[in-house]
Amino acid sequence: MTEIAPEEQEKRKKAIFDGMSTRLQKHILKKGYAEWDPFQEPKDPIDIRKDKTKRTTQTLVREFLYTRTSEEYSNEYGRGVFDLCLGIINDDDRYRGMFEFSVWYHALLRKEGYTE
Repeated sequence: MTEIAPEEQEKRKKAIFDGMSTRLQKHILKKGYAEWDPFQEPKDPIDIRKDKTKRTTQTLVREFLYTRTSEEYSNEYGRGVFDLCLGIINDDDRYRGMFEFSVWYHALLRKEGYTE
């Protein structure tokens, strides 16, 4: 993309702001006009985000579910796998917490002789 002079960019930003509804303008002013960037690049769509192993969410879920028999999981189970996978890839604290607790709990059960 070509570089735009700061003066030109500010002029375009003002034109975009002036063309908005009053309600949207108030919303932007509430958050701060100076911080508002109408030119920022969009984030990657979720379906092409990749983890550290360069796998997509869909690939990871598919690889995991192939290790299970169809009797071992339901649609809800698959949905849970997908949600957790997506949360971990997006580095969401809630899902990281669930994952770390699961790993810790599995180790506890193994240590106390409840699983192999």
